[in-house]
Amino acid sequence: MIRTIAKQAEAERERRAVIINSEGEVVAAQNLAKAAEVLNSSKGGLHLRTLNSINDISSDQSNTVIFTVPLEILQAMAGFKKDN
Repeated sequence: MIRTIAKQAEAERERRAVIINSEGEVVAAQNLAKAAEVLNSSKGGLHLRTLNSINDISSDQSNTVIFTVPLEILQAMAGFKKDN
């Protein structure tokens, strides 16, 4: 009987933990959406954020920084090569 009560209490704690975790995920998603709106509304905001992130990463010598290149730029470069 005591084991059954303990299992039930543990299940209830796990259920509450899942709910708290999911509520935290919702808040985090809302904050990310707000941040995306702010970055989108300011011209060059995303570029500044990217530079800030690269600056933060570059402070440690052991990190490798990978620069992403938009696919459109690669396609444009391929177009220039075909013209020659």
